[in-house]
Amino acid sequence: MYDNIRLDRSLYNITGKSFTQALAELDPDEGYKDTELRGLDAFERQLKRFDIKVSGAESDRVEKFFVTAQSAVLFPEYVRRMIKKGLEKVSIADAVCGAVSRTDDIAYRSFRIINMEEQVVEQGTELPETYVYLQDHSWDLKKCARLLKISYEAVRKHRLEAFGIILRDLGANVGRRLNQYICTKLIDGVTPSETAGDSITYADLAKFWSDMSEYDMDVMVCTPAVMAQILALPEMKFCVSDYMKNGRIQTPYGVTLIKCSQMTENKILGVDSTAAAELVLGSDVVVDQDKLINTQMSEISCSILAGIAKVSEGAVKVLNVGN
Repeated sequence: MYDNIRLDRSLYNITGKSFTQALAELDPDEGYKDTELRGLDAFERQLKRFDIKVSGAESDRVEKFFVTAQSAVLFPEYVRRMIKKGLEKVSIADAVCGAVSRTDDIAYRSFRIINMEEQVVEQGTELPETYVYLQDHSWDLKKCARLLKISYEAVRKHRLEAFGIILRDLGANVGRRLNQYICTKLIDGVTPSETAGDSITYADLAKFWSDMSEYDMDVMVCTPAVMAQILALPEMKFCVSDYMKNGRIQTPYGVTLIKCSQMTENKILGVDSTAAAELVLGSDVVVDQDKLINTQMSEISCSILAGIAKVSEGAVKVLNVGN
């Protein structure tokens, strides 16, 4: 059972396994299907074992993790999860990438798709062809990272609910750097179209959408300033309520608009999210667990190793707003 497992820092150092995966091998989820602990993963069961409440007004203080040597082992995973929540909240990767791949290498060589001219096929004639090539060269994965300078003495008496805000903000900063990298890579090499005037009109948006003739543009990414211009258009007045429901807005013709302050100024990135890009992860969110298990920590470092590859050139378009 979960309350008889011996916790030590070696669970963080098993090749190919996260801390929770290593823990789950010792304490499989299947054993809790018909119990009050169903729905909790192996890490969450350990929090319950040591009676550590990480959220709510009555959440425990940071120092609760360090009551015993075994409970201290849980602290890095708590930190990692909070940071990851912050990263995922701001990341646009889920909206623009059609696939996520993982690699153990620091470099990656993706593929690209080229469709030859399509036509109706008559009996006995050759079929139109689609070519899949490896990219001409491999590219290095990029590290998005952040270092938080903080001491244990400064936070030990604070509630975990409040400490979680700090950690999620740390993760959000890493997520914004990842957004910047994604936008830069997808825009690179794309010849942009132009709006008719100095400001964007609904007709400009509709034309931009229709210019992606072979694919179905379902996402547009733009800066807050450009988003404000779009939301001010009379045609969008019935769509703003969508933002109140899920934080994202759809045009009347179904394209999701995403605000991203890391997007290049005065540009809109349009993608078919099912075909445009592949996100390649060389790691999940990583924290320095050895320093965090030691209660005399002076900093928290976190990072993610990732890359982005364009798969279908025609599934990415760029619009310049203003001349």
